[in-house]
Amino acid sequence: MRYKLTIEYDGTNLLGWQRQTDGMSVQQYLEEILDKLNGTHTEIVSAGRTDAGVHALAQVVHIDLNRPMELWKIKEAFNGNLLAQEAPVSVLEVEAVDDSFSARFSAKKRGYIYRILNRRAPSPLLKNRVWWVPYPLDIEKMREGASFLIGHHDFTSFRASACQAKSPIKTLDKIEIEQQGEEIIFQVEARSFLHHQVRNMVGTLKLVGEGRIPPIKIKEILDAKNRKAAGPTAPAGGLYLSKVEY
Repeated sequence: MRYKLTIEYDGTNLLGWQRQTDGMSVQQYLEEILDKLNGTHTEIVSAGRTDAGVHALAQVVHIDLNRPMELWKIKEAFNGNLLAQEAPVSVLEVEAVDDSFSARFSAKKRGYIYRILNRRAPSPLLKNRVWWVPYPLDIEKMREGASFLIGHHDFTSFRASACQAKSPIKTLDKIEIEQQGEEIIFQVEARSFLHHQVRNMVGTLKLVGEGRIPPIKIKEILDAKNRKAAGPTAPAGGLYLSKVEY
């Protein structure tokens, strides 16, 4: 029996989604619980492999159980065990799905948000949850620069050197930048992303907001197809996997 789980997590002290040998990951927390339910090891597949320090508001995974269970019992089994371990992970929703469903390959679109706290004073309450930038950023200029990223492009300039994707060509469907109080929120959507693509785009657009490079420079960076042409990688703590559409 296959089930789709929607989960949220605080990635601050996790090594990301994928199971690691030197610390806890989201995958390991969930698989250890699933192993108890099945009596044997069963791998869990996710919609996206978030990095260490990255959070999720609505990560999607699928699990295979060797017997049918009521949806609420599955949710309670996972959350009860996660709570007992003080794991920063929670199951929000459980749905029964067909065996052909794949959390990864059935996904049609993934959405991320990135949060910048743009004020002079730091926030102890938002530590590891936003990127604190203590000087003013020009949102209109960042929006102008971001417009060059929309569409079907070779995103090599915004691709991490460790990226394992077969091709650097992706279609960016949406990148919107909004002011919400003292925060600047980036909303980014695409079918899939390259490793560090969102964080590298945000890090480069911050240079535009500072006035260090003009908005048109984003097009030049994109056309350069060279990671060294772009700006720094934004910190992991400001990034959230916000939705997956099927």
